[in-house]
Parts: sequence; C-alpha cells; structure tokens
Amino acid sequence: MRARLPALQGMLELTYFSAFLVGLLGGGHCVGMCGGIVGAVTMSLPGQQPKTPFLLAYNLGRIASYTLAGVLAGLIGASSFFLQHVLPIEKVLYGLASLMLVVLGLYLGGIWQGVLVLERVGSVLWRKLQPLSKRLLPLKTAPQAVMLGMVWGWLPCGLVYSVLVAALATGSAAQGGLLMLAFGLGTLPTLLAMGMAAVKLKAWLQNVWVRRASGLLVLGFGLFGLLHLL
Repeated sequence: MRARLPALQGMLELTYFSAFLVGLLGGGHCVGMCGGIVGAVTMSLPGQQPKTPFLLAYNLGRIASYTLAGVLAGLIGASSFFLQHVLPIEKVLYGLASLMLVVLGLYLGGIWQGVLVLERVGSVLWRKLQPLSKRLLPLKTAPQAVMLGMVWGWLPCGLVYSVLVAALATGSAAQGGLLMLAFGLGTLPTLLAMGMAAVKLKAWLQNVWVRRASGLLVLGFGLFGLLHLL
C-alpha cells in the first residue's frame, strides 16, 4: 500500500484529536439528544442496583456502534475512490474532512447550526431501529445494557454524522473506525456525568465561553488542514 504524504498523515492525527474534542465539548448537544435515554437507563434499574456498571455497559455498546459506523464509512471511502492509487482524490477527501471540522467548530461555538440538518438523513433507519430499544427496557443485565447502547448508537445526531463524513474521507476502515472511537470516547465523560448526576461537569461543558473556545479550537484545526492542502 502506498504511504501517505507526511502532511496528510499529520492532518489525520489532528483529526483524531479534533474528533475527541468534538465529542467532549459537544456536551450540550449530548444532553439534549441522549439525556432522556440515560435517564431511562438509570430509572429502569431494579431496586438499589448500582448504576455505574449499567451506564458503562450502555456506553460501551453506544461507542461500539459509532466505531462500526466509522469502519463502514472508511470502507466506503476506500472502495469508492481507490485512495491507494489516486492521490488527488485523497487530498480532496482530506479537504472535506477539514471542512467538516470547520462546520463542527462553528456549531460548538454557537455560531451556525448547520450540522443539525444532517440529523434528517438517518431518520428513516432510526424509525426501524427504535422499536428494538423498547424491547430491551427495563434493564436487568449488563449485556442487555450493551445491546441497548448499540441500538441507541444509531440515533440520528448531527455531530455523529459530521464526524462520519470525516471518517469517510479517511478512505480506510481502520482509520475511520479509530476516528469514530475517538469521538465516542470524547462523549463518554458527559454521558456518564448525566447518569451519575455530576451537575458541575455538565454546567462547565455547557458554559457559553467554554463552547466558544472549543468551537474556535476545532475550527482552527479544520482551517489548518485546509491550508496544508494548498
């Protein structure tokens, strides 16, 4: 397999870090999209059952679905554009990934909500999967929580879909999966905090200045990637 240009490899590493930041600092969006789900997970537990193992199991399933989606997106990118042989196409796709970071940075900074349009894309698939989640409640075992997380990992989400576009642009199943894994790990602190009622972390992640600073940081990574393609 042909080695990637050093500049493109460096951009990929920045994209991993950016995906983690998008997951971590997109906490306000996670609260709105998944807060009710996390509440359903904890409230459905029988008696005095400890919350933490079930929350970890649920999030393991959710992140597994993100990673699988990233693998599939990377495969589509590789098979569609033959990245091992056509360098200009590879550069175009990395430019697309950088552009998506700019869009995500604008969203995190509260400047433009364009990523939310992408949520309509997955609504058809979600209508078919949603009934499965109802069959898994109330939760009784940790494996059941993992399965619930895997179902809810396909919930239509503008942030997820935006990072998936970047996963597509990697043109690699492994790199696409790693990109979505980084994003999923970034979302973990917020969703665990919601389940454990850690209100201080939630408040910090939703602070307007934290959101603006994080948005500018992610936007900067995107602009950096675009400039290195010139």
